[in-house]
Amino acid sequence: MKNRNALIGFVIVSIVTTLAIAAPWIAPYDPATTSIRLFEGPSAEHWLGTDQLGRDIFSRILFGARVSLIIGAGSAVVAGIIGVPIGLAAGYLGRTVDMMAMQFINLFIALPGLVLALIIITMTGATMLNIVLVLGFVAWPGVARLARGQTFAIRESVYVEAARAVGGGTAWIIIRHIWPNIFRLVAVQLATVVAFAIFTSSSLSFLGLGVPPPTADWGGMVRSGVDYLSVNPYMSLAPGFSVAITIFGFYMLGYREE
Repeated sequence: MKNRNALIGFVIVSIVTTLAIAAPWIAPYDPATTSIRLFEGPSAEHWLGTDQLGRDIFSRILFGARVSLIIGAGSAVVAGIIGVPIGLAAGYLGRTVDMMAMQFINLFIALPGLVLALIIITMTGATMLNIVLVLGFVAWPGVARLARGQTFAIRESVYVEAARAVGGGTAWIIIRHIWPNIFRLVAVQLATVVAFAIFTSSSLSFLGLGVPPPTADWGGMVRSGVDYLSVNPYMSLAPGFSVAITIFGFYMLGYREE
């Protein structure tokens, strides 16, 4: 990669993803197994110590990475499925379709994402599937707006005009000529959606509306450790750092130089 920031992001995301995938094999303990060794500090047996139930914090960090990445990637897929077709149609067809689509997109952009997610999660229940669907639904307008802008910019290009001249239909032109040319930028936008979803899901967990226990979840771990910072600060600091470095990695991966 020529972009140094993207390279940094790629390395961070690759490391986090590898650790998440390999968690069942490299985690020294079951993340849900309790013990009588409460609030232990870092040691050779427990690298980051134990929590209020005697669970190994390092193991829970590894398994928490799986939850965060699943929610982030799932939300990006949902946002792409909703936003990309709307953006492509609005940008290529223009006029009435574009005007209606932009009004719809701007309506959702004006709504605070975290507040909207809080309301919907409270109504539907805090399950991983619901969180993925809600965060994807909240994030799709940004994807749609980017796809619409890029489509609008290239719809009058020479190769698009040539495709029209030989009788190419709207769907064929969009799939064959426009989508391949905007895919890279849309993929970059989806990387930022993953970062947004990880941050928002962690915020929901901190507020008690995330993935229910005993599933290891970074936001929930931060919240449970707040009351015990003076006993073992790693209970909050370790998952908090994990959230921060993962979000940083995805934002760097999605960084675009103007």
